[in-house]
Order: sequence, then C-alpha cells, then structure tokens
Amino acid sequence: MAGSTASPSNARYEHHHRDFSELAARLERDGCTADALVEAVLEFQVALPTWAFNTGGTRFGRFPIAGEPRTLHEKMEDAAQVNTLTAAAPRISLHIPWDETDDVAAVRADAARLGLGFDAVNSNTFQDQAGQPLSYKLGSFSNPSAAVRRQAIAHHRHVIEAGNALGADAITVWLADGSNYPGQMSLRGSFERVRECLQDVYAAMPPHWRLFTEHKPYEPAFYATVVQDWGSSLLLAQSLGDRAQCLVDLGHHLPNTNIELVVARLIGAGRLGGFHFNDSKYGDDDLTAGSIKPYALFLIFHELVLAQREGAAGFNPAYMIDQSHNLKDPIEAMLQTVDQLQQAYAKACLVQHAVLSGFQDSGDVIMAERTLKRAFEADVRPLVAEARRRRGGAIDPVGAFRESGYRARVAAERAG
Repeated sequence: MAGSTASPSNARYEHHHRDFSELAARLERDGCTADALVEAVLEFQVALPTWAFNTGGTRFGRFPIAGEPRTLHEKMEDAAQVNTLTAAAPRISLHIPWDETDDVAAVRADAARLGLGFDAVNSNTFQDQAGQPLSYKLGSFSNPSAAVRRQAIAHHRHVIEAGNALGADAITVWLADGSNYPGQMSLRGSFERVRECLQDVYAAMPPHWRLFTEHKPYEPAFYATVVQDWGSSLLLAQSLGDRAQCLVDLGHHLPNTNIELVVARLIGAGRLGGFHFNDSKYGDDDLTAGSIKPYALFLIFHELVLAQREGAAGFNPAYMIDQSHNLKDPIEAMLQTVDQLQQAYAKACLVQHAVLSGFQDSGDVIMAERTLKRAFEADVRPLVAEARRRRGGAIDPVGAFRESGYRARVAAERAG
C-alpha cells in the first residue's frame, strides 16, 4: 500500500549520494565512520500517537483537514504511512476509550498487515465519557469521593486489560487532577489519594508491564496540579515499585525549564521511563518536535546517548510522540517530527564524550561547550536520509508523501 511512496526519483538519489559521500569523508577526517553512525540511527525508533492523526484545536476552535481518520483502522493506515516513509515508527500508542475495540483479533491482524505493533496505552480520566455514572469534575484519583476513585481505578484496570490483549507492555497515566482555587482541595491529602490509587493500578499490571507517571505544571488545574513536576512524579514512582517510572513530556514544563537536567536527574535515579516528544514556546503547546528549541532537543538526546553508552542502571526509555496538529497536515507534521528526532539522535551520537569529559574535568568551559556545539551544528541530514534509504524509507519523507497523493486519495475515500 505505502511502499511505493518511499521510492525517490533518480535525481533525488543522485543528489543524496553525493551529499552522503561528502559527509562520510568529513566524518572520516574526524575519526568517525559514517556506516557505524547510520547503523546507530537505524536503532532509533519512536511510537506514534493515534490521537495525533486528527487535527487538534484549542478552546476557541478546530479546523479539520480532508481525509481525517474516523476509525482506529484509518488511524493505523495513516501511521503505516509514517512508518513506511521514515523507517523508524513501527508502533502505535492507543488512547482508551478513544481507541476502544470490540474485536481485538481483527485489530491485531490489521496492525500486523500494516507492519505495526503496539506501544504504551494511555488512560483517560480527564474527561467524562458517555454513560459514565460519576464525574471527574473534581478529580479522579485525588477525588475526595471514594466511589469516584474506585471508578477511576476500574478504568485503568480496563485499559491494562485492553492493552495486554493487543500486545502492549506499559501504561501511561496522566491526571488532570488539581485545583483552581486555594482551599478547593487538601494539598497533602490529594497526593496521598493519588498514590493509593496508583498502587492498586500497579498491582493490576502483568509482571512484564511498566507504569509511567506523567507530570504537568498546570492546565486544567491552574492553582495546584497534584502531579505538578518531576519531583512529584518521582515520589510516586519510587513508592510503587521498580516497574514504575517517570515519563517526560517536553511540553509539560514551565517556560525556560532545563529539561535536559530533569532527564539527567531521572536517569541518575534509575526512573526515566520515556518521553512524549513535542515542542513548546509558552507551555503545553504540543508543537512539532524541534520546531522551537532544536538545541534543547539535542541536549536531551545527548543525555540519552551518554546514558546508553555508559550502561546507566534501569535505562530503557520508551520514545513516543504527543502533538496537536492545529495547522499542519497531521501526517506531514509527524513525518517532520520523526525526521527531527532522528537528526537529534544522530547529532548526539557525534559527540566525542571522552574529549568532552576531559574538558569538563580540566574546567575548560569554552572547549567543553564547543565540543557539544560542533556535534549540534553538523549537518546530519544525509546521514539520516541514508539510514532511512537502507531500510526502505524515503530520503525526503514529506516530499515523498506529497508525491504519493495519499492525502487526496483518503480525502475521497473518507468523505463524510
């Protein structure tokens, strides 16, 4: 279905071959082997969120695009396009109940046919669903009502069962719980209730599963969010067990937060569970990864590659995307993001860690910074394109997608 879209024109390949050969020669002069770096890039994979294949929106409005997926099957078709063109996104992350299915066998067969697997599943207690007996208006796990908390726990158990049936092996828990006004809730009591509920959810997981706690400083709880920061997330994970870890969403931080430092702290604690990749200017903007702060993205990947090379204890992060495509074609935005992540990873692999460590130990601030900047400023696009090409992907994923006519075709097929 999607394979033909990945075939570059002869002219495009000739330009790429020349660019890659020139880059390989420059890398060789620096003591790096291009083929080894290509193989490293081929190891990087990221999961795609099913919810991001529809256009997003704000509280002011939403502007749909033709051919948006209406079903889980159509979301998987779009995800297969991204995976085919990038050769780096073979898994999807489902959101329950948005992606609820009554025919698990059919969904698994459909995914296998499209070359997809299943990553972490996501719960939803930030909305009231149709037919739901009790409301989450005043919180879910932190709610003062024991009946509401039991309902929220039951939902998470259901999400685990649904995910396990599909072959997922983790659950991400993000709670909108908190307060907008002083005195609305007990600041200590709400956190303890969340901890107790998560203990029930943790106990319900299969032995091979992981639980990711996700923090967010505000929205919709502007005065006091219960799981507000990485410290709160870490406290919860440590209180649950070894299979509980912290998920870092790049948009879930206050402006100017040093996210690479947060990543380093969680790696040091052995509790870095994974990422929701996106980008932001002010808050949880959910923009295309690398579109606003590419250097920050590189510095995060530097910490990840360093931890990988050092064999940091408990280091096995799950990489996922979480974006809201309000203006861009969702598939093109996802292609952009995967490409940006591949580039950031490739640049981080170029860092000469022994050289950097020497400058750090000697207190040579300028040379230490220059060592990082040298890797960041390298044009690794031919390297990443070659990695995609060798796995059957596209040299230029967005260009190949537009040439394929896929959007026009599904717009006709999915009309209405």
